[in-house]
Amino acid sequence: MAPGRQLSGLADDDPACSIERSLQILGERWSLLVLREVFAGRHRFAEIQTSLGVASNLLSARLKLLVEAGVLDTRTYQEPGSRPRQSYHLTAAGSDLLIVLGALQQWGDRHRPRPSGPSAPRRARSTGRPVHVGFLDDEGHEVPASEVTMLAVGPAEA
Repeated sequence: MAPGRQLSGLADDDPACSIERSLQILGERWSLLVLREVFAGRHRFAEIQTSLGVASNLLSARLKLLVEAGVLDTRTYQEPGSRPRQSYHLTAAGSDLLIVLGALQQWGDRHRPRPSGPSAPRRARSTGRPVHVGFLDDEGHEVPASEVTMLAVGPAEA
């Protein structure tokens, strides 16, 4: 990415593939882990850093990228006797990534399971019933992954 480039908008030289464009923002390990922490209710730099055990320079860079990309938003807060600081909150684009995190977690539970079982089972808030990530058709019916095809679109069709 060129310095100072607006990440949330599209340019003619951006990749045609939406997966590649998404990975420009989310393709680094710490980005998804930072989002996991924000989804868990940790919004302050120190909370996120302590939970992840990440170096401050790496965390600063990830947070900056996620804010520039429109995934996180900042809000100013100030503890008594301290300087103003920023807390980090999900935007609509960030909230939409819960499905991505759920899919990664589901894949890990299935293909890289811990002997003790899942660390954080996914459940519906209203019922407590287990949930899974899957594909739905345009009428809301679940479609098995084996029945899903991702059609390649050429540059002229994108």
